[in-house]
Amino acid sequence: MPAKKNSPGKLSGYIKKIRKIAGLNIGTAIFAVLFIYMLFSAVLYLTSTHIESYQVAVGPLSRNETYTGLAVREEKNVRADSGGYVTYYAREGNKINANGVVYGLSATKTPETQTKLSSEELSRIRDDMMSFSKGFDPSKFNKTYSFKYQLEGNILQYAGVTVEETPASSDADDSDSSEDMQSSTVYNSTANTVTLGNQTLCKSDSDGIVLYSKDGYEGKTLENITAEDFDQNSYHETDLKTDKTVKAGTDIYTIITDERWDLLIPLSEKQAAKLTGRTSIRVKFLKDDMTQSGDFEIIEIDGGKYGRISFNKGLIRYASDRFLEIELVTNNISGLKIPLTSIVTKEFYTIPDKFATVNKDSLVTGFYLYQKNKDGETVKTFTTPTIYAQIAIKSEGTGLSDDEEEEYMYYVDKSAFQEGDAIVTDDSNVKFIVGDTDVLEGVYCINQGYAVFRRIEILDQNEEYAIVSKDTTFGLARYDHIVKNADEVKEQDILY
Repeated sequence: MPAKKNSPGKLSGYIKKIRKIAGLNIGTAIFAVLFIYMLFSAVLYLTSTHIESYQVAVGPLSRNETYTGLAVREEKNVRADSGGYVTYYAREGNKINANGVVYGLSATKTPETQTKLSSEELSRIRDDMMSFSKGFDPSKFNKTYSFKYQLEGNILQYAGVTVEETPASSDADDSDSSEDMQSSTVYNSTANTVTLGNQTLCKSDSDGIVLYSKDGYEGKTLENITAEDFDQNSYHETDLKTDKTVKAGTDIYTIITDERWDLLIPLSEKQAAKLTGRTSIRVKFLKDDMTQSGDFEIIEIDGGKYGRISFNKGLIRYASDRFLEIELVTNNISGLKIPLTSIVTKEFYTIPDKFATVNKDSLVTGFYLYQKNKDGETVKTFTTPTIYAQIAIKSEGTGLSDDEEEEYMYYVDKSAFQEGDAIVTDDSNVKFIVGDTDVLEGVYCINQGYAVFRRIEILDQNEEYAIVSKDTTFGLARYDHIVKNADEVKEQDILY
C-alpha cells in the first residue's frame, strides 16, 4: 500500500506548531545571545584574579600630630583704687600704651550713649564672628564666653575717649572761656588717675594688652605650673565687666605686659622621644590656621614630660585664649604618596649617554646596534628601546668646569639587547659592549589597562606608605593609577 504524502497545507501547519512551541523569533535569538554572553562574563569574573588599583595622591607621609597647649605669659590683675560705677574705654584684646586711659569711675551711673559704627568696624566684627563660627567646637563651649568678652570689648566705645595733658587756661577774662570748657577736656592729673567732670579716669602704668576677664592663671610661671593646671574641665573664666558699682580693691581688668610667651604641651614618652633634639619647631594654630616658629625644649612638670614652645610675637591674636589647639609641623617632606606594597625592583642594562643618538626626523633617543646581517656584513641598526631612567653618573662633590657637561647613564629594558651586543655612535666606531646592569625601584602603572614599569625615587617612608619624588624623569605623576599589590602581576600583563 503506497505511503501517504503530506500535503503542503499540513506541512505548513506542522511548522507553525513548532514555531509556536519554540517561540523562534529575532527577539528570542538576541536575548539568548545576550544571556550566554552575560553568563560567560560572570564566570570569567568569578574565576579571574582581581587586581586592586591605587590612585597616586600628593601629600605628606602622615598627618602632623595635634596638641592642646597651655599659654603662659606675663600678666597681672589690676584693681580699682576707689569705688563707683565703671565706664570702660580701652577695647579688650587691644594694646594700650603706658598712661593710656583704661576705665573711668564715677559716683553716679554714666548715661548710655549710642555710637554709630563705621562700615570698616562692622566689617571687622563680621570677620571675627565668621572666624569663631568656623572653628566652633561644641565640646569646648567655654570658649564662647571668651569670644563674647572679646566681641564686647571690640564694640565698646568705638568713639572712645582720648585724654591729652593740656594745662587749664589761665586767662580768666576770656569771654569764650565758658564755651571752650564745654568743648574741651580740662582736668587735674595725678600719678595714674585723671579727673574728668564727675569721673576719675584710671590710666595704665605700663604698656600691654587689656583683657576684661580673669581665670586664676595670672601670675603662673614655668616654676609654679602643675599638671593639674592642664585640666580643661576645671577651667573657669570670670568676666570682670559690670554695670553695677564696684568697691575699692575689686579686680577691674587684666593686662599682659610682655609680648614674649610660652605654650606648654603634654607629651607621651613616644612623642617626647620623637621630638628629642629639636631646638626650634613650626606651629600651626588651628584657631585661625596661622603658623609661626618658636624655640623648643622638653621640660618636666610633676614627673611628666612637656614641650615648651617659646614665642616672641603673635600674642595679641591669642591673648583671650588660655588653651590653644595647635599642630606641630614636623612632616615637611611632601611628594607622591604610594603604598609600600606597590614597590617592585627591576634589573636594567646601563648605557652611557655618549652612545645615545637622537633621530633627526622623529627626535626619539635610540642606539646604533653594531652587528652582522644575514650576508655576514657588519651594519649599524638604529634601535629605540624603552628608556626607564636617565641618572647622572658624575661623582658627588666634583664640580664641572664651563666646558664640561654632566654625564648620564641610560637604563634600558634587558629585552632590547643581549649581553655582549656592541653599540656604537653615529659618527664613530667606538664600541660599547652591553653587559653592565643595575637595579631600579618602581611601580606598575596601569593607566592604559596593562602593567608598565615606572621608576620612583623614595624620599621618605613609614610602615605602610612611601613618599616619592614628583619630579622623577620617566616617573609617576599625580592621579596615575598603579597596582596596589605588585606581587600579583607581571610587567605587560593585561588587566582590563
